[in-house]
Amino acid sequence: KTKMRMLHDCVLVEKTEPESVTPGGIVLPDAAKEKPLRGKVRAVGPGKLLESGQRALVGVKPGDEVLYTRYVGHEVDVDGDECLVLRESDLVAVVEK
Repeated sequence: KTKMRMLHDCVLVEKTEPESVTPGGIVLPDAAKEKPLRGKVRAVGPGKLLESGQRALVGVKPGDEVLYTRYVGHEVDVDGDECLVLRESDLVAVVEK
């Protein structure tokens, strides 16, 4: 399995596939599915380097489920999984269960 070490405030997010069935039981074809905006954090960088020489803390950790904005990041394939490399600022929320 590939290990990736993120730099600065970068976050590696594994995309979560959108649901193929609506809560009402309607099966959605692939063309009707929205681009996924939700994923699971796989790796996190140490934080952005500040002018003072210290690092800003990153607000997420591996295993967190997050929402991110549309059309951001760089798509990468990690061991057959579709992932995105995002900046922490591209994340919108952590999904709490």
